[in-house]
Amino acid sequence: MGTARDNLIADGTGRTVWDLTAYGFLDGDCPDTVNPSLWRQGRLCADHGLFEVTEGIYQIRGFDLSNMTLVEGERGILVIDPLLTEETAAAGLALYREHRGDRPVTGVLYTHSHVDHFGGVRGVVTDQDIAGGVPIFAPLGFLEHAVSENVYAGTAMSRRSAYMYGAALPKGARGQISAGLGQTTSTGAVTLIPPTHDITRTGQTETVDGIRMVFQLTPGTEAPAELNIHFPDRSALCMAENATHNLHNLLTLRGAEVRDPHVWAAYLTEAVALFAGSSDVAFASHHWPVWGREELTRFLSEQRDLYAYLHDQTLRMLNQGLTGLEIAEAMRMPPALERAWHTHGYYGSVSHNTKAIYQRYLGWFDGNPAHLWEHPPVEAARRYVEFMGGADEVVRRARESFADGDFRWVAQVVNHVLFADPGHAGARELQADALEQLGYGSENGTWRNFYLMGALELRDGSVGTPIATASPDMLAALTLDQLFDSLAIRVDGPRSWDADIAVRWNIKGQDPVTLHLRNGVLTHTTGTGPAAADPQVEVTLTEADLRALLAGATAPADLAAQDGVKVTGHAGKLPELLSHLSAPDPGFAIVTP
Repeated sequence: MGTARDNLIADGTGRTVWDLTAYGFLDGDCPDTVNPSLWRQGRLCADHGLFEVTEGIYQIRGFDLSNMTLVEGERGILVIDPLLTEETAAAGLALYREHRGDRPVTGVLYTHSHVDHFGGVRGVVTDQDIAGGVPIFAPLGFLEHAVSENVYAGTAMSRRSAYMYGAALPKGARGQISAGLGQTTSTGAVTLIPPTHDITRTGQTETVDGIRMVFQLTPGTEAPAELNIHFPDRSALCMAENATHNLHNLLTLRGAEVRDPHVWAAYLTEAVALFAGSSDVAFASHHWPVWGREELTRFLSEQRDLYAYLHDQTLRMLNQGLTGLEIAEAMRMPPALERAWHTHGYYGSVSHNTKAIYQRYLGWFDGNPAHLWEHPPVEAARRYVEFMGGADEVVRRARESFADGDFRWVAQVVNHVLFADPGHAGARELQADALEQLGYGSENGTWRNFYLMGALELRDGSVGTPIATASPDMLAALTLDQLFDSLAIRVDGPRSWDADIAVRWNIKGQDPVTLHLRNGVLTHTTGTGPAAADPQVEVTLTEADLRALLAGATAPADLAAQDGVKVTGHAGKLPELLSHLSAPDPGFAIVTP
């Protein structure tokens, strides 16, 4: 229907967080530096604007990695999956209103617990809207998984996401062109407003602003908390991220829990049985819709066969004694699935998905005792390079392999030189060249981004992590149990072996909680029973005061001066406890030690 007049979406400081023109180069012919299939996928993902799905259902596409869907009700609109960041969501809502009128948001729905489907919520509603009765729907377990994924391992995931989505790469034929699932991630403010209504079972129905919805819960598929939605009055089916125009990830390259392809396939079978016969269009939180009952039934069935085949064939070969690496090389997809564009590995891949299935069932160990206690990368690399005749000899022979076009081997062998001697200029340049060539040939958008980000880091150094998902809203959504758990994973264990510190928090209106650091482990116990250690210091305060202290907004020395706060006992134990926490590193090296 149209797109935004202003091509640049900026934050409050004027910094650009999304550029709608950045992928205009994809209108040209595919160059030699890009896989033609990925070029086609990138061009389709780059189409941006407001699109009509069916009467009363619209999508904002191309404004972020994901889509935002708007369903028109009697008074206003239901917003489904408000993008990754506040700024892009607000721009998408403004575009909708420009074409369809200034309708209020009368409901919000998160389809699942990944941040690109809720992070922009404050761009479409406010806390006052929610307090005034605007509901937010989400699948059961949404909040727990949303905040734990982005906080517990959030620093490492965000760092690897910078490689996976390539947001820092220059856009162009030699740089970032797509992530397969969408272009890349916006770099604005990640927000979160907790849901007010849980969807707890398949078949549950809800009506908001006259919009009738029938839900299918699909936990353990693309996300640990996810759902599909049928709109019976519109003959429309929202598949969330369970069926998109690519092979999805069973283990995303940024890192996550391994997903279950067997369950995924079963839920797709169930979706066909429940909804395909009464749907004229299927749409998702990425890519473009499929129209027509026959077409969408075939689409969903082929997506189901895709995950079922990978699962079943991996298990077959696993039980014949093949390892994950061997299965990944041996796996061949059925010709009928290969011919379908939507099954291609633009985002997930056959290679890393089969390894994920192996990991899900058997773990990291392939059964060969030679792999049970290998040297870590740096120590192994030094020995390999010495055995191979030294760094210069390895690089010389690797250049011959590069000339022969064996880029995969060059990357594998020169990696040993880099871990044995990170400053070897010849190795850094050759490795960057090899990674670049591997990226240029990849059909998978995230593989391309990883390869090109690796080359960029080798040549120019770290460019940092463009976006941090552990935002203030995310931290505020942690339960107190989760908050204490997030502190426990920051304890510097070896430095804390001899510490024995107990702090009791008397939280107003709640049961007391005792934190006990002993043997390098920080535990928390609710109540004052025998499991709770005798405290050396007690602090009486509100939950807000406690969160401010643990977030670093209040210094321990200033705590007693706060209104309503009382500290008794050995006050010095409080800063001593906090001194045992280490800070995560959001810019750690990936392609060098």
